[in-house]
Amino acid sequence: MRGNVIVTPPCTFRSAEEFAELAGDTVLGAVRYSTAGGRPRWEHGLPVLPLHMVRPGEPEVVEVWHSEGGVIRTGEHQGLLYAHDGEVLFCAGWIGPSADCGEATRRAYLAAFELVERLGYPTVFRMWNMLDGITDRSARGTEVYRDFCVGRGQAFDEYGHAMPASTGIGSLGDGVAFYFLAHRSHAAVHLENPLQVPAHEYPEQYGPRPPSFARATYLRPEQGRGSLYVSGTASILDHATVAPGDVGRQVQVTLANIAALIGTDNLVRHGIDGGYRLGDLRAIKVYVKRPEDVPLVTRLCRDEFSRRADFAVFTVDVCRPDLLVEIEGMTP
Repeated sequence: MRGNVIVTPPCTFRSAEEFAELAGDTVLGAVRYSTAGGRPRWEHGLPVLPLHMVRPGEPEVVEVWHSEGGVIRTGEHQGLLYAHDGEVLFCAGWIGPSADCGEATRRAYLAAFELVERLGYPTVFRMWNMLDGITDRSARGTEVYRDFCVGRGQAFDEYGHAMPASTGIGSLGDGVAFYFLAHRSHAAVHLENPLQVPAHEYPEQYGPRPPSFARATYLRPEQGRGSLYVSGTASILDHATVAPGDVGRQVQVTLANIAALIGTDNLVRHGIDGGYRLGDLRAIKVYVKRPEDVPLVTRLCRDEFSRRADFAVFTVDVCRPDLLVEIEGMTP
């Protein structure tokens, strides 16, 4: 639906069987959370990114991004697979295992920025990055995530793009994968959290180049209500991890961070009328470091989020060794 009701393609979580039945003229692309990852591929004529985020015996989840309408066109650019409908662009890429994650990331992001400019989708509003061994040591002797942040930051510098909402999370293998959404006509308002230092202002103790993302992005239509995309959020106040080792407390701090981020006071501070509650979020993904913590984290989150929300939990590493959980979501 166009106009001013649905601003961006809604996201739903499906089983593999449901996705096979659903794929068609209303789907832009999908992300397949499975027991293996790798390069994006074509399925049913659509770009699909396979991610190694599911352990053997766990059900596969397919994250489906639906089109707003219009004719869907697809293509490939320097290993990136994409689809767009005249308003929204879905694009997926794979960096893969690399001795120099930073340089490989820089090249991949430059290709992505080149694509959005060539196709005419200037507003990149949401990005995801999944890194195998995210807190491990790289071939350079530094942390994989820190190398990644250097390369990503260099690409942002070279193209001058604003930093949108983003998630940087671990995966269970198969290198580095990423995907993103961009809009042709709507403006983006990138939000910061009053309880946290902006990520791009983190001190040097977190690496030579701070992460390049906003805490959330609000996509503003010409009229009516927009949609809000919440970045992967964790138990961080100011710039420090809160409650290392205590997963229950970390969930509480993370939920409080999201509530402050999307609430009326913070949105008005950014020039947006009204606010949201935790129960307004949909397409919620929860990343839990330790398998034994999944039942508690799931219960605590279910108590706060709407029962109508699509909800998925993945057991993977988080971007700091002392973080145990990360949560993201979006409004309809």
